[in-house]
Amino acid sequence: MAIAINLCSEVVRELDFRSQCRFARAVGYDGLEVAPFTLGNAPHELGPTTIREFRSIADGEGMTIAGLHWLLASPDGLSITSADEAIHRKTVEVGRRLVALCAELGGSYLVHGSPAQRQLEPAREAEGRQQGIAYFTAMADAAETAGVTYFIEPLARTDTAFVNTVDEAAEVMTAIGSPALGTMIDCYAAASNGEDVAALLRRWLPQETVGHVHFNDPNRRGPGEGELAFGPIIDVLQEFGYRGAIGIEPFVYEPDGLACAARAIGYVRGLMEIRQRG
Repeated sequence: MAIAINLCSEVVRELDFRSQCRFARAVGYDGLEVAPFTLGNAPHELGPTTIREFRSIADGEGMTIAGLHWLLASPDGLSITSADEAIHRKTVEVGRRLVALCAELGGSYLVHGSPAQRQLEPAREAEGRQQGIAYFTAMADAAETAGVTYFIEPLARTDTAFVNTVDEAAEVMTAIGSPALGTMIDCYAAASNGEDVAALLRRWLPQETVGHVHFNDPNRRGPGEGELAFGPIIDVLQEFGYRGAIGIEPFVYEPDGLACAARAIGYVRGLMEIRQRG
């Protein structure tokens, strides 16, 4: 079975949603992985009519809305680790609504990165981690109800100190014990933390712990634009019959987002075609 390759929508955020769908399909992506802030300043407040319109646009352009990521960038002031109960309560409310939004848009997963909204305050790191686990518990409940999967994304240590490895994410998953909670591997984050991405996948894929992968280079650009070799990563995904998707998520766009997105899909599709031909 071919592995779906989705474009993270903020890469082409300068386009309107219809144009994003049209562009992604034209250059060879299977779907869009939508960053909610690209849909509006208060994406958790989108009404049924607007949600139906986004879904209709995607359907009309032959594009799948695969899932959501970069969840808590908007509205401002959210945090899953904050000591302020009002902030934590609002963050849980926004998270629950985004889980429902994902399902309403036809998506099947959410990826929780959002490093700025999961910082640990000095001298209360343990409390912050417990607040974060309480948040993920609420999201697991919401995801079970909505019929989607909520992936905890291990992030680079330079971005946050809360959940940096698959081991740490797996500990959270075990503590919560929900089938709707999963984890994933972001190539930039894992490589930046000194981990071998292919070896990491080889360790975790047989355990069915990792259900999603983001392709990006440690230099924060797209796959194929740096020193990380993605061929061995694809080899492992194919070897273990990986059933998840690949999200293309560069953070630095050279010369611009559209060119970066087009280059990335050509590079990854080319690697896959070479392997299919043997």
